[in-house]
Formats: sequence, structure tokens, C-alpha cells
Amino acid sequence: MSSVPGTGDQADTLRQMARTAKQNQKADAHQAGGLADQQSIRVISVTSGKGGVGKSNVVSNLAIALSAQGKKVLLIDADLGLGNLDVLLGLSPVYNLNHVLNGEKGIMDILIDGPAGIKIIPAGSGVQELTSLGQHEKLKLLDELDMLEEQFDIMIVDTEAGISENVTYFTVAAQEIFVVVTPEPTSITDAYALIKLLATRYAEHHFKVLVNMAKDSEDALEVFRKLANVAGRFLDISLDYLGCVVKDEKVVEAVKRQKAVTELFPDSEAAQCFTTIAKRVIENKRQTRVKGNIQFFFRRMLDSTGGS
Repeated sequence: MSSVPGTGDQADTLRQMARTAKQNQKADAHQAGGLADQQSIRVISVTSGKGGVGKSNVVSNLAIALSAQGKKVLLIDADLGLGNLDVLLGLSPVYNLNHVLNGEKGIMDILIDGPAGIKIIPAGSGVQELTSLGQHEKLKLLDELDMLEEQFDIMIVDTEAGISENVTYFTVAAQEIFVVVTPEPTSITDAYALIKLLATRYAEHHFKVLVNMAKDSEDALEVFRKLANVAGRFLDISLDYLGCVVKDEKVVEAVKRQKAVTELFPDSEAAQCFTTIAKRVIENKRQTRVKGNIQFFFRRMLDSTGGS
């Protein structure tokens, strides 16, 4: 009767030993020449202080623009309440992360193909199940994620809007935090509230700001200055200007047709903005404050769900 639990415990121990050995190999490679860090996947969380700022649209178009620059991109739809990346891109996923957690599918089975070669993990309500995973399930999930680590250059996480716990789980676990804001005063105020929460409660001090739906580049810079001025007075953080996406009717048309503007109207003004931002993201890699890789992202989130 005790053989089944014992077997599971033994398998988990072997999994943990294998993972530790692999991590030590990566550490040795890093000390030898930094190769491991150069090849590690970048984990970027895209978030916003409020809804209605076009965050998911930014995520999908940025991913496609990065893919066009030769990067292998993985998206995770982590908006548990209103996940809509699949709707925006006209996709119909059959499985989501929940099917991995309950053992029905492997992580590779639930990946869906998006435009321009990007891949998407439709998280759905499955992400909520992470809060109740046991040690065996956690190790199994991390094993599954090993397969993704070597296949992608960048993972972008589309979080919920606002300051809920689900937002902080994903945002704090990422290497880089992109905050999407619009010229609306309420958007600027809510973006500051989100940044303040992440800085004061979670010790996050580095943020990149992307201004969406700007009238022009000067309008976007003014939005960034307002946010930076307030943050500079009250918070010990660094804000970097990532760029802007101008308000463009082609974006509205693309959304109606369930396509990304970068795919449907590649010569539009908005699409050109995404291309510029994608180039900047790639160029800024050396300035990235690296916390860890895709496994670190999920492990940190798994640990945080079990605590406070």
C-alpha cells in the first residue's frame, strides 16, 4: 500500500536532483563564458493600471513585430478574467494550461500557432489552479517548462489590468516589466498606483513605459514626463521610455477583423511604431536586469501563491 506514495516521492527526488544538476551546469557555463545567460529566454510581463488601454493589442502586435525581427516568441494569456488574445487574433484554442495541470496534456500539446510564427499558451482559468498544486505537480510542470526554455527567445505575459494578486504574481516573477499607459489622466494615475504598489510592496524598481493611443510622439513623451515626474518625487525607481503607438484607425479595423495591425496593415503608422519598439526591445537586452528564466518565472509564481 505504501509503494505508490514511495514511488512518487522517489520520482520527485530524482526530478529535483536532475534539475539541480542542470542548474549547476548552467551556472558553470555562465562562469566559463556567460553563454547560458545569452541563450536564456527573456521573460517580459506587460501590464497596465486600468483596462481599456489596449494592452492585449499591444502584446499581440509587439510579439509579431519581434518575430519579424527574427525572434522566437511565446505568449501567455494570463488575464484570468477577460483573456482575449485568442479572440483578438481570431484563434480557437481547444486546450489550455488547466489540461496540463490535471495531466491530460503536455505543455507542447496546448501551444497554438499565432501569426508570423508566434506561439501562444492559452492559460484560461487553469492558471488559478496553480494556487493548489502539490509538490509533485509543481515539479511535473517545471519539467514541462524545460521543453520551452530552449525553443524560444522571448516569453511575453499578458497580465490582467489593475492591481489584483494575479497581476502581481505574474509581474513580480518576470525579468522585465512593461507598463502600458494612454494619454488619459485616469490611465496615468492608475499606472502610477500600479508602479507604486510594485515598488513599495514587492521591491520592484525598474519599469519600461509604453504609451498607447498617443496623438503623436510629442504627446506620448508628455505622458511619460508626467508619470516620471510624479514617480521621481515619491518613489525610488527608474522609468525608461520604451516608445509609443499612435492612435490609428487601422488598429480599429484590424481588431474588427480579428487580426493584428502588424499583420493586416504592415505599412500603417501603428505597425511602424510596433516595429520601432520591437527593435528597441532587442537592442536594450544588455541593459536587462535578469532575475531568471522561464522556470524561475513559474517557480517564483508557484511559491508566491502558497504564501501571502
